[in-house]
Amino acid sequence: MHLLQRTALLLLTTILLGACSVVKQRNNNGSSRLKALQQAMTGSFDSSLQADTDPEYYNIVLHMEPIWAEKPGHYLYVEQAVAGDQEQPYRQRVYKLEEKGNKLVSRVFELPDPERFIGAHKAPGRFQTLSPAELLEKKGCAVYLKPDKLGVYRGSTRKKSCKSSLRGATYATSRVSIGASFVQSWDRGFNDNDEQVWGATKGGYLFFRKQ
Repeated sequence: MHLLQRTALLLLTTILLGACSVVKQRNNNGSSRLKALQQAMTGSFDSSLQADTDPEYYNIVLHMEPIWAEKPGHYLYVEQAVAGDQEQPYRQRVYKLEEKGNKLVSRVFELPDPERFIGAHKAPGRFQTLSPAELLEKKGCAVYLKPDKLGVYRGSTRKKSCKSSLRGATYATSRVSIGASFVQSWDRGFNDNDEQVWGATKGGYLFFRKQ
């Protein structure tokens, strides 16, 4: 093999190895970004401090726990209830965390039989009886997040994409901030005239991580 051919082959091999290294690095970074967000969201939180200082807010307990760790993807089981009635949660969801460009996306799913999974944040193995394919996605209700300079993930749903019929609403919005020790969530419903018909009016519920 001529020297020129050897040089060309060596150069091509170097380029290919470099490309593979970049792809691998991107995949690793993507996985670590999703894992960091999942870790920030994982835990038990409540809004007791906010409720104690402002009577317009209830003390709500929020649980988020990873499920299906052995399956591809990053899933969280989410359960919310009034602090004095935790056996009757008013919201049960599964969030699937994904990457889309430079943003992180939390897709929202409903459970086909939510009563079966009340309290499952304490025993996530109960989800082994359920497949991700059985979840019912709330189309248009995904939250798009991006970390700021302080490392707080901030984001929201997109415009009027999340449809809702609760209490006369036609669409819902959600604005979220997630830090190392807190989650702030502002969920609101609006009618056809863009008038708010449900949800907090002053600002989002502020949940602090329970020790």
